[in-house]
Amino acid sequence: MSEESPLPPQGATRPRTALVTGASSGIGEEYARRLAQRGYGLVLVARRAELLDELAREVRDDYGTLVEVLPADLATAQGLAAVTARLAADGSGRAAPVDLLVNNAGRGDGGLFAEQEPSEIDAMIDLNVRAVLHLTRAVLPVQIARRAAGEKAVLGVVNVSSLAGEPVSNPGGSVYGAGKKFLTLWSESVAAEVRPLGVHVTVVLPGFVRTDMTRSVQEKGLPEFAFVPKEHIVRDSLRAWAAGRSRVIPGAQYKTADGLLKVLPRSLVRAVARRMV
Repeated sequence: MSEESPLPPQGATRPRTALVTGASSGIGEEYARRLAQRGYGLVLVARRAELLDELAREVRDDYGTLVEVLPADLATAQGLAAVTARLAADGSGRAAPVDLLVNNAGRGDGGLFAEQEPSEIDAMIDLNVRAVLHLTRAVLPVQIARRAAGEKAVLGVVNVSSLAGEPVSNPGGSVYGAGKKFLTLWSESVAAEVRPLGVHVTVVLPGFVRTDMTRSVQEKGLPEFAFVPKEHIVRDSLRAWAAGRSRVIPGAQYKTADGLLKVLPRSLVRAVARRMV
């Protein structure tokens, strides 16, 4: 596939539809723009309605695609219910079924675990883990049924995890790292379950990327090579999803780091991690 075409050509019967969570900024906004460029209709989900409205206007003007705006806080029961209901649409009503769910929304509250507020811990787990499970559970049965009925389009889910959940202790970010480790393992398991049914699930594990959520990391003065452009993360993950690969790590430097983490002594890895707190 070419650099300009990370996804296969879409069918002519109707526009494809992608639902992107955390779409108001950062990686989620990049997913929205690149998918619109490929002709997907969009369902944009985030807490900040004003930013979603602004993005929707820009995407409509730039690409002429259909855009739905669905403001929702996925860490709440009400917000999660609204989005799961949209994902359960099977095309029999007015709402188009979702071909691609991008679970990008997340929060990365840091701090020593013994000092974190319980409400903060719960909110992070609800958004980073619980919401992803429920959203994916809502869309997969519809996609599996569509494939069984002869749907030819690529259908499935992209889950945005993190290398913070790989085999390294994460002091100062224990809840975040553990949640991402769960997300990665669970995604790969579900991918194996649905692959024989013709549905693709891909988990993407970015390293450092410049977004609003990583400002504290950026302020530490890390060298530029430590950061992977969000454009590369979106491009690589969509290519992997289209090809049916269950896991992708954007950036050569992080592919190398991931390999090293698997072979270095755990005591050494833990010692390095402690120095980074």
